[in-house]
Amino acid sequence: MSTATTPGLGTPGLDRSGRAPLAEHQGGLGRRTVRALGTPGGAVFVLVLALLVAVIVANPNFGEPGSLIRFFGRTAPIAIAAMGQYFVIVSGEFDLSMGSVVTMQVVISGNLIGQDESKILQVMALMVGLGILVGLVNGLATTLLRVPSFIVTLGTMLALSGLVLYLTGGAATGNPVDSFRQIGRGGIRDVPVLEIIPYPAIILVVTALLAVWLMRRPFGRTLIAAGDNAETAHLSGTRVWWLKTRAFVLSSLAATVAGIILVGYAGVHPSVGRGYEFTAITAVVLGGVVLGGGRGWVLSAAAGAFALELLFTLLNFLGVASTWRDTVQGVIIILAVAAAGRAWTAGRRPKRPVPDPPAEPARHTPDSPGTPRATDPTPPAPGTTTGEN
Repeated sequence: MSTATTPGLGTPGLDRSGRAPLAEHQGGLGRRTVRALGTPGGAVFVLVLALLVAVIVANPNFGEPGSLIRFFGRTAPIAIAAMGQYFVIVSGEFDLSMGSVVTMQVVISGNLIGQDESKILQVMALMVGLGILVGLVNGLATTLLRVPSFIVTLGTMLALSGLVLYLTGGAATGNPVDSFRQIGRGGIRDVPVLEIIPYPAIILVVTALLAVWLMRRPFGRTLIAAGDNAETAHLSGTRVWWLKTRAFVLSSLAATVAGIILVGYAGVHPSVGRGYEFTAITAVVLGGVVLGGGRGWVLSAAAGAFALELLFTLLNFLGVASTWRDTVQGVIIILAVAAAGRAWTAGRRPKRPVPDPPAEPARHTPDSPGTPRATDPTPPAPGTTTGEN
């Protein structure tokens, strides 16, 4: 008596559904970690570690816990902006308005809050609302009007920049109350070893956890799928227009949070946030995210921001003029995009199947007397196929 077996159970190399497991899920934790570090999204963490060692060698004082945690806090705004930019880029779009959103939020907070602490929550709610509005405009114009996101966000960037210059006259205006500025330059003090935990560092950790949670939800998985192939995602029932619009809203909200932090130590000036969109894009591509969408990790985008800031810190310690900063960013964008694209493409290319060895030709042997040949018909049993009953 034979027993039915479930496909995959008891079959070596197959899972419960009868399918072979993916290569990235095979092996132990160590092997999977090494394999992940070999991808563009994982290699950036190795780069961060290498740059950190180089900076500490150039300036040993940088390796002290207090200096490291302060550097973490200073890098928080650009890391948050990079994670916001990630949502848009991984969906296959661009957001060039991020820097102007940062500037707009800085100017609004400086001029509307003033020295009145009672206005902090009201103005922050207004800033969040404006961030959502800008994201909706960018997303809906891109998806429903079918204008390329590069053009839409470029127009938004110019419109917001012109509005800020009109309101401020190009000069620093407004000075928010110190309790509001503490969000960007304050922290939890008297912490053992670290001395202080900056509020921006705490905000960054919370933002990173929320971003990872979002990317593990159906929203995140569908966003990556839409970035890889929007038409397929649409045919599968996904409302791509609303999906990408939410990505733009998240990007503008990230710029709003970065602007709130920047008020703390950068002050209120129309130049605050200028070029932030290009710095965020550089961090994202340095983190191995493909500009065409569909490939990349959100934490790698944040790690790209830290790698970028560590590189600039190293150049500063080595005496390189800060005027080279834009040149370095341009070179990084070109090289990182080229490297990430080739690496992800190589990872997606299927392996060539190994051809089976040629079968040996059958040897002809003379039939022995009384042995039926393969071509001889099998004699039917009486009463079965000949009609004999």
